[in-house]
Amino acid sequence: MALHDSIRYENGTLMMDALPMADLVAKTGTPVYLYSLKRALHNLHAIRTAYSGLTVEVHYSAKANGCLAVLRALIQAGAGIDAVSAGEIHRALTAGATPQQIVFAGVGKTPDEIRYAVGQGVGWFNVENVDELHQLQQAATDLGRDAVPVALRLNPEVTASTHPYIATGHGGAKFGLTAEVIRHVLAHQAQYPRLRFGGLHVHIGSQLGDTAATVAAVSRAQELLAPYPALRMLNIGGGMPAVYRQGQALPAFSDFAAALRPLLRDYHVILEPGRAIIADAGVLVTTILYVKKQAGQTLYIVDAGMTELIRPALYEAVHEFVPLRSFEGNIHRAAQVVGPVCESSDVLGQEVMLPELRPGDRLAILTAGAYGMVMASNYNARPRPPEVVVTAQGNSAFVARARETWEDLLRGEV
Repeated sequence: MALHDSIRYENGTLMMDALPMADLVAKTGTPVYLYSLKRALHNLHAIRTAYSGLTVEVHYSAKANGCLAVLRALIQAGAGIDAVSAGEIHRALTAGATPQQIVFAGVGKTPDEIRYAVGQGVGWFNVENVDELHQLQQAATDLGRDAVPVALRLNPEVTASTHPYIATGHGGAKFGLTAEVIRHVLAHQAQYPRLRFGGLHVHIGSQLGDTAATVAAVSRAQELLAPYPALRMLNIGGGMPAVYRQGQALPAFSDFAAALRPLLRDYHVILEPGRAIIADAGVLVTTILYVKKQAGQTLYIVDAGMTELIRPALYEAVHEFVPLRSFEGNIHRAAQVVGPVCESSDVLGQEVMLPELRPGDRLAILTAGAYGMVMASNYNARPRPPEVVVTAQGNSAFVARARETWEDLLRGEV
């Protein structure tokens, strides 16, 4: 199972660092997200170590998990932030990032978002549309800004080894600019006197199953930059995978670094990992409400659902489930773990091997730190869950976000 030093069993009790998860959950109830800052910082350090010897900046992708306490810890550890909306820029600044530490990406930046980001002085704009360059030029002119830093996002027309919903580099994707368009823009940089073109951005998808597609994409980016020796910034995005299931054969951080190192020696490199830093640092804890046996199946109906963790319903993601107390020696049988939301797709896990459980027993859904709470919703008028953070020392915890109330759901309505 996908356990590690920070999330493990100790004397039959599931721990997050030095703290029993049962104790953490007792204070908040369920469903609840728990995050280990110690594990997140460990992952950040491991990525930096893999790319040591190169000129590399790590910008954490805030869309994976925007919890202010998580952002604050990573920023204090020297990470920059990859933001895909003005809201994420504001969140990063609130967490202590300087504007220069922020990269602003996104295929559909609004004029207001562009003006906000230019006014704040963000470090880089990853540009995906030619019209966006005109918007940037106009905003820079209106605000009296010069040398606004720009990287053009290349769509390398490379098909990544990942789920189609999280692949972004193939020709039919909405992301990025074709090589032909980038050649034209770079040949006419003078049309944008307020902008400073620094290099290219390339990101082909998340949860990549091999390094070959990334190497191919970076190679294509370098071909485009070859005529412009002054453009030496190469943002290669994220995509490094997290382990969701025992025995998954996935490339490690060091595998990506080893494959890319020969291509990156002469470049200023930006990495934008999100999932790779925070996914296995988080769990979603849920309580079994009912046990239903019908049609030859065992169904554990729990108090978390697609409103808390939409990944299984959205793109057939698979998570592992473990009880908060171990059941050594018990026979494990395949069961479905389903949520309370009134949708047939509200199934968190199918064919999950679990011991015989009863109402009131609690399960931890592993590797839930990325694309969990950030994608949570209030469908069925369900308040979103709290987030509890275990500190970097691993021996204390605090509630980083309180559970929403029914009154919160009505706020702002007439």
